[in-house]
Amino acid sequence: MSEYRAPTREMAFTLRHLAGFDEMVKACNFEDASPDLVAAVLEEAAKFAGQALAPLNSSGDQTGVHLTADHRVHTPEGFRQAYRQYVEGGWAGLQFDAELGGQALPFSLAIPVQEMMHAANMAWGLCPLLSQGAVEALSDNASDSLKQLLLPKMISGEWTGTMNLTEPQAGSDLANIRTQARPEGDHYRITGQKIFITWGEHDMAENIVHLVLARLPDAPPGVKGISLFAVPKFIPDAEGNSGERNDCHALSLEHKMGIHASPTCVMSYGENGGALGYLVGEENRGLACMFTMMNNARLTVGLQGVAVSERALQMARDYVHERVQGIAPGDSAPSPIVRHPDVRRMVMTMKALTEAARGLAYSGCVAVDYARHAQLDDERRACYQRRADLLTPLVKGWCTEIAQEVTSLAVQCHGGMGYIEESGVAQLYRDARILPIYEGTNGIQALDLIGRKTIRDEGQAVQELIAEMRATAQSARGCDALDTARVDAFEAAIDQLDTALQQILGSSANAQFAGAVAFNYLMLSATLTAGWLLLKGAVLEAEDSLEPEGHARCVMAHFYIDHILPRCTGYLASIRAGEDSIMALSDDAL
Repeated sequence: MSEYRAPTREMAFTLRHLAGFDEMVKACNFEDASPDLVAAVLEEAAKFAGQALAPLNSSGDQTGVHLTADHRVHTPEGFRQAYRQYVEGGWAGLQFDAELGGQALPFSLAIPVQEMMHAANMAWGLCPLLSQGAVEALSDNASDSLKQLLLPKMISGEWTGTMNLTEPQAGSDLANIRTQARPEGDHYRITGQKIFITWGEHDMAENIVHLVLARLPDAPPGVKGISLFAVPKFIPDAEGNSGERNDCHALSLEHKMGIHASPTCVMSYGENGGALGYLVGEENRGLACMFTMMNNARLTVGLQGVAVSERALQMARDYVHERVQGIAPGDSAPSPIVRHPDVRRMVMTMKALTEAARGLAYSGCVAVDYARHAQLDDERRACYQRRADLLTPLVKGWCTEIAQEVTSLAVQCHGGMGYIEESGVAQLYRDARILPIYEGTNGIQALDLIGRKTIRDEGQAVQELIAEMRATAQSARGCDALDTARVDAFEAAIDQLDTALQQILGSSANAQFAGAVAFNYLMLSATLTAGWLLLKGAVLEAEDSLEPEGHARCVMAHFYIDHILPRCTGYLASIRAGEDSIMALSDDAL
């Protein structure tokens, strides 16, 4: 697998100028998050990702993880050492409370750092991804005493965290959870089994704090009767150090299509009397607490889509410049295949989708910082919360969908070599396939978007976004470097989203319609929003000369409008068609 080179300049531009990081820093009083600090953080993160993580990606995929008879998981060679460097470098605590050992920097500054780690080694990066989500859930919901017990070592990275929702009979429908929790003094005893637990057992850290959904004996049925518990692998002693081994362990590991170096565990709780757990938040309010972690994870899983796309783009770009085949139009001798128009089409598609997805992911995370920290009146804060809520399913859904396309195109750019494991690009294709599935399938993201984020607020958040898009289009009309006909096409796509919104609001009582059109609505909304961010970058380039070497961003915006944005027409056509033909066949006829 070719060397990973973090695109720090592109990341900094996207974060600061497209996602609005600089304005957010001022509004939220992040005084230390200066442009110089951002540059320094990205530079050091690039060194860590490129030197410590990327060399382990292929070997980790080939070696995988191994479970011993005494329920210990051994990670591939080099993983523990890389994790130790991660902890010693202070990367685990970038965005967390300084009083608990963090650096109190914006969440959105940690996002390009995480992108580099996932691009370099996605299987390894899943461990800190879940740990950071667990810290968020505990920070927002746990009692002060529990925070003091668990968070300092989780924020430092000495301890890691997991999310335990799924059971054999309870996947997306968490109402069917059977894991039990019984009160015992100031703690609880947990019994049950969880499946698909990422990094549920490993040897990289001294302790693992599992966040486990379970039911109390007198809990009401359904999701209203679920509570959340922190269940450490080793029970902390009075000094906060790892003490007695808790009654929980990994029963087995899943054999997966990809992310082979990430242990996906079947976890058992309470085979010998019950695992000790601590209540997080209120009894029977566990799902609300867990969604703090879920929303964090959904944004960062979307970011994984950006990361694996970037790595695939780099590998394809290297190959098409080196591989000589045929004579390209206008050449007189055999040419590098990058000069063939169809190969150029594929690479440009990969580049446009990846850069647009990065803008979307970073913007969603900046909106989270605004909603959490900005010193604003209630209405403006509510506006930022609506934006964060709206962008979360777009980021998770669209960025992971385009990762399927980008990694597939990377295989295609390599030709037959792409189908051979030794090239390394096949690993990216396999690794990326999990992204539309975990942390809530993209079908669930689409239902969330159309139900909670559109119909519930009668389209307010979408209309606010549309207004910003129209303002950018107006600005684009004043830029000589941007083609007016293409700005017209962009505005026509805005009208398509508005048309879709009105039809959805007018059919809100029809549950089958909403379910049938939800995915196409997500794809229409996100394809347009991501394209808007590329256009915004082109306007900045044209107006402020932020790109001294030419008008590359204008070219990318033109390409996106020409070749990606027309997909919106198809998405709208499917929305207009509704549920009729989707639901027409009987169950038995399918």
